[in-house]
Amino acid sequence: MKIFVPGRLCIFGEHSDWAGGYRHLNPELEIGYTLLVGTNQGLYAQVKPHPNQLILGTSLGDGTRKSLTLPMEAQALLAEARKGGFFSYAAGVAYQFLVGAHNCTGGIEIDNYLTDLPIQKGLSSSAAICVLVARAFNLVYDLKMSIQEEMEFAYLGEITTPSCCGRMDQACAYGNRPIAMIFDGTRTEIIELSVPKDLFFVIVDLGASKNTQVILSKLNQCYPFATNTVQANVQKYLGSISYQITQAAINALQTGDAEQIGTLMRQAQVEFDKHLIPACPEELTAPVLHQLLNYAPIQPYILGGKGVGSQGDGTAQFIVKDKENQQKVIEIIERYFPHMQCLQLTIYAEKSN
Repeated sequence: MKIFVPGRLCIFGEHSDWAGGYRHLNPELEIGYTLLVGTNQGLYAQVKPHPNQLILGTSLGDGTRKSLTLPMEAQALLAEARKGGFFSYAAGVAYQFLVGAHNCTGGIEIDNYLTDLPIQKGLSSSAAICVLVARAFNLVYDLKMSIQEEMEFAYLGEITTPSCCGRMDQACAYGNRPIAMIFDGTRTEIIELSVPKDLFFVIVDLGASKNTQVILSKLNQCYPFATNTVQANVQKYLGSISYQITQAAINALQTGDAEQIGTLMRQAQVEFDKHLIPACPEELTAPVLHQLLNYAPIQPYILGGKGVGSQGDGTAQFIVKDKENQQKVIEIIERYFPHMQCLQLTIYAEKSN
């Protein structure tokens, strides 16, 4: 049985998943709201049952192979998950299937024979592994789980590790279909979206460095109650400002208005910089990101752009008018910034019957 799980791109609403989660401590906060889509790149795997072991062989983007073999025993799986590192995610998800409601005592063998998704670049590669393992158990053992149930097990598996992911990451379970997610305290709502015509994006690995842990730590210090102006501004952006921009972007996406999405990307980046950089200037000033967003030679070919994920000098995204402009932007960036890696992302219109 073959499975493909993509990465996840947060187009709008970064950080609002965990920020909205603080509403259970401070109901005065605004709910979180994100617009997400699966990437065209991801993890390809062949899966089959195993009587009593978790076996994972994986191919990394650079062509190297890694493998893990563990008994389907709670102590062994939990110890591997808590160690952190590459294989902790698979072990964490397998642990949840072993001890959870499904009580899967049988194991699984996963051959991740191809990975074309950049790892640790804000595209939820760790969540993709978690969803891959959850979906493998679901399909191999015919558990009849919904996509949301797969997402839940993937999330529980990932937080069994030292990872501090939010609940938006597992949206990769929906594949290339765009979705909106609402975060209200402990409650999460998923809204499936569709587009009337293809939309074209370019995702750029900036080839620089950022510290996501520092960004999350500094921003989380602004919650659940603000004690100064900097913290109040973080809450304002991740609340009402981000919500309004994300809602406008969802409306534009569902009408296929790429130009409006581009305008909203530029607006979101300006507001993000104004409200959030003071809370973590060492990471969010992001000179490499801003150099590329403002790079003159690509301006005629883009409709707008902004940072990805936790922001910082990790990954940038642009929306463009069509496939020709998509290719032109990639050519320019890879010519003048050879250390950067570009990926195409196309959100495809649903075909009518």
